[in-house]
Amino acid sequence: MAATPRKNKTARRILAAGAGLVTVGALVAAMPSAGAAGDRSGGGHGHGHDKGQGRLVDVQLLSFNDLHGNLEPPTGSSGRLTHLNEDGTTRTIEGVGGVEYLATHLRQARQGHPYSITAAAGDMIGASPLVSGLFHDEPTIEALNRLDLDVTSVGNHEFDEGARELARMQNGGCHPTEGCFEKGKRFQGADFPYLAANVTNEKSGKPLLDPYFVWERNGVRIGFIGVTLEGTADIVSAEGIKGLKFGDEVETINKYAKVLERKGVKSIVALLHEGGLPASGAYNYDCDSPGPGNGISGPIVDIAKNVSPQVDALVTGHTHQAYACTIPDPAGKPRTVTSAASFGRLYTDTTLTYDRRTKDIVRTAVASANHVVSRDVKPARDMTRLIDRWKTLAAPIANRPVGHIAADIENPIDAYEKPLGDLIADAQLEGMAPADKGGAQLALMNPGGIRAPLSHKASGAEGVGVVTYGEAYTVQPFTNMMTAVDLTGAQLVTALQQQVSGPNQTAPKILQVSKGFTYTLDMTKTGADRVVVSSVRLNGEPIDPAKTYRVAMNEFLSGGGDGFTVLKEHKNKLVGASDLDMFTAYLTAHSSASAPLPVPAADRITVIK
Repeated sequence: MAATPRKNKTARRILAAGAGLVTVGALVAAMPSAGAAGDRSGGGHGHGHDKGQGRLVDVQLLSFNDLHGNLEPPTGSSGRLTHLNEDGTTRTIEGVGGVEYLATHLRQARQGHPYSITAAAGDMIGASPLVSGLFHDEPTIEALNRLDLDVTSVGNHEFDEGARELARMQNGGCHPTEGCFEKGKRFQGADFPYLAANVTNEKSGKPLLDPYFVWERNGVRIGFIGVTLEGTADIVSAEGIKGLKFGDEVETINKYAKVLERKGVKSIVALLHEGGLPASGAYNYDCDSPGPGNGISGPIVDIAKNVSPQVDALVTGHTHQAYACTIPDPAGKPRTVTSAASFGRLYTDTTLTYDRRTKDIVRTAVASANHVVSRDVKPARDMTRLIDRWKTLAAPIANRPVGHIAADIENPIDAYEKPLGDLIADAQLEGMAPADKGGAQLALMNPGGIRAPLSHKASGAEGVGVVTYGEAYTVQPFTNMMTAVDLTGAQLVTALQQQVSGPNQTAPKILQVSKGFTYTLDMTKTGADRVVVSSVRLNGEPIDPAKTYRVAMNEFLSGGGDGFTVLKEHKNKLVGASDLDMFTAYLTAHSSASAPLPVPAADRITVIK
């Protein structure tokens, strides 16, 4: 299917915000509407409403989130979905996602809908596989332009390389140190606005990027407010966000909802990079059963209950979960809240019925559903060409073999201890254990830093069981530098308790641990009590609260990332090689074609449920 016409690029004013930050002014209201270009022909939405000129108009909102630069189809568990059958059983859907297929599904979905908007809720880039990450995610921005994305919020991963690099993603220009990746071609930047209403300069208070965007067609106007989670500063490198403040999500959305109302925009959608946890992992689970909102927990519930009734729908992300729920607004009215899992495996189709007389959404008519990005459709040719072009550039690096595995080494999202987590922690311990490298006795790995499984099946011409550098990069794309630090036994125990308490109580972040470090988690208890302190051992010996231990971890963790504030109290830090270098070195040293690496047993953390 041919690509829909691309939108005209909108000029954006760049303002200096002090502290070396580059900001884009909040100029959206004065800009030409990106939604006005590239009309999609066809009829109505099938609800009996007028196809454009009557009082009620059905507006199609297509949305997705947490793409993370997954241009090629994700592999292993990252390329699966769980489907809930009518009888309550579940089945696994294999082989979903891939931007070639996402493009086809979106283009087919738009047919027959003259009023169609495509929006996203952040983490479009960052933690990306090598074909995008090696080129600082320029390929993904190019793909999103071709997808006709109208608008997205920023997510925490948009800040992985700092505010300056995010500004380059929006405005274009070649990389400041690596230059242009293709001879004679200058990176054009995003055709769509990145929204960051709650990301402001600490000194001036001005938003880093546009706070809102107004889509308009034939008098139908819908405003979008984009925010990332308030806790972004706790989960990204501090160096790249110096001078930035991340504000409260609810306060920010409510503030700009009033701004839009004053401008006559009464139909409003919030794009929010924060999410929830449905009671079931199935993408088609009815989270409104047994009652509105009862089937979902997590930060999004309190946020949705407090966001102004002026906002008609919330498109969310961050948790990589799938849901299309109804959560009541502060006035008690039902309001749709959606998320489309991650990696382009799903997209959400929401019908917003617009009333031309009131200029608002008829809330009772809102309907949402998540749809599978299956690979049984014809891949979009323009996306295939895009991927092939960048893969050719990446091939000399990506195709180099670095190890062999005996079977899939998985990174299951719903498991506390992951086989791949054990492997990575062991690699980090080995890399930092020598006396001249740090003298580490154990290693801790943050689960969010593990981005994909290792698949036994060949992804190209490398052969079955061969791990290429590109595949290893997809697992650990951040290139975090490793550190070895001093922590007391008491601090180690506190770190384990912070996995399941404080900001991590409702959505635990279980650190992956190296061989010889064992303990028990009792999930029948609450908060810090979930860690059975007497069970914490290193090489069979109980941890001594007063003793000092040398612990390997990446710089993200040693900086207190993911809510592990106690890890910032470390002493005697030594910086080593990158986590990726240690991972590939370990794979090479411990495997061969005749003796592939076995799957780790994942038996270091005993879990009581």
